[in-house]
Amino acid sequence: MISFTPTDEQQLLIDTIRRYALNDMRPVAHDADEDSALPQAVVQKGWELGLVPSVIPEELGGLGDPLSAITGALAAEELAYGDLALALAVLSPALLAYPLVLYGTAEQRENLLPMFLGERPAPATAALLEPGISFDPHDLKTTAAVNGSKVKLNGVKAYVPQVETSQWMLVYARNVESGAVEAYLVESSVPGVRIEKREKLMGVRALPTYRVRFEDAEVDLACRLGGAVGIDYLALLNRQRVALAALAVGVARASFEYARDYAKQRVQFGKPIAQNQAIAFMLAECAIEIDAARLMAWEAAWKLDQGQDATREAYLAKMYADKAVLFVTDSGVQTLGGYGFIREYPAERWLRNGRGFPTFDGLAIV
Repeated sequence: MISFTPTDEQQLLIDTIRRYALNDMRPVAHDADEDSALPQAVVQKGWELGLVPSVIPEELGGLGDPLSAITGALAAEELAYGDLALALAVLSPALLAYPLVLYGTAEQRENLLPMFLGERPAPATAALLEPGISFDPHDLKTTAAVNGSKVKLNGVKAYVPQVETSQWMLVYARNVESGAVEAYLVESSVPGVRIEKREKLMGVRALPTYRVRFEDAEVDLACRLGGAVGIDYLALLNRQRVALAALAVGVARASFEYARDYAKQRVQFGKPIAQNQAIAFMLAECAIEIDAARLMAWEAAWKLDQGQDATREAYLAKMYADKAVLFVTDSGVQTLGGYGFIREYPAERWLRNGRGFPTFDGLAIV
C-alpha cells in the first residue's frame, strides 16, 4: 500500500525546495523567459540543494542515499512549481548521473561520478529525443555500430539541454546488430559530434537546448554504459516518465493556485469572480486533475522504488499529466481573462510550458 505521508527527510526536502522555488526561482522566472537566458546564480543555488550528490555512493565521496523515485518526484514537483525551465536546468546533470549510479560499471562510476560532487553543476547532460513527427523511444534512428573495440554513432538528437557547456553526454542509440537500445558516455569534443545552433522553443525559453548531430562519431566500446551487461532501458524510460509527470503537476499547481487566488480577489458586478459558477466549476476541475495526475505519478514512482515493473503506471501517468497540465494552464489563462494573455502575467508562460510536455521525452529523470 502506498503511503501518503512523506518521511521526515522527504518533508524537509519538500520544505527546502519550496522556499527555493518561491524565494529564488519565481522572482527571476519572467525575466529569464523574456531574455531566453538562465540566471546562473539561481541555478547554482538549486544545485547546492544536493539532489544529485546525495545519491552518489559514500565510497566515491557522496552521501550514499538510495535513489528513490518517490523522493525525486516530490522534488521535481516543487522545482517546477517555481519554474519549469529552471527546474530542468537544475536537474539536467542527473540525466547522466542517475543512469550512471544505477548501471555504470565500477570503472565508469569511479571515473565520472566524482564530477557531480563539485560546487558547481556538473558539465553533463543526455540525448534521447530525436527530431521528427511521432518520436518513438523504442525505435531510435540514432545508431551504434560496433567494430572491435570501437563504436561509431550516427544520427541526430534534439532538445539536448545545456550541451554547449557540458563535457559529457549520455547518448541513447540503437545497436545496428542486436536492435537493442544502448547508452554511450560521449565527450562533447569527440570528432564527429556537431552541436548545432540553439533551438528556439515556444516554452522553457530560458533553458538552452540544442540539436546535436553525430556523423561517424567514434568512441571506445568501454563507453557503453553498463559494459557488456548494458542498461535496463525500459526502467530508465519509466523513471523519465515519472519525472515529467511530476514536473507537469508542479506547473499545473502553480497555474491553478495563481488563478484561484486571482478569482477570489477579482471583483466584477459586486462579487468575486470565484463565486461565478462557471469559474468555480472550472477551478474545481483543475484541482481534481492535479490530484489525479499527482497520485498516478506517485503510484508509478512507488512501484519503481519497490523494484516492480512500472511500465504501465509510468506511461499512463505521463499521458494523463500531459493532458492535465494543458487543461489546468489553459484554464488559468481563461480565469484571468484578458490579463491571462499579457506576458507580464505568468499564466501565459505556464500555458506555453505546459503545452510542451508531450515533446519533452528524456529531459528529466528521477
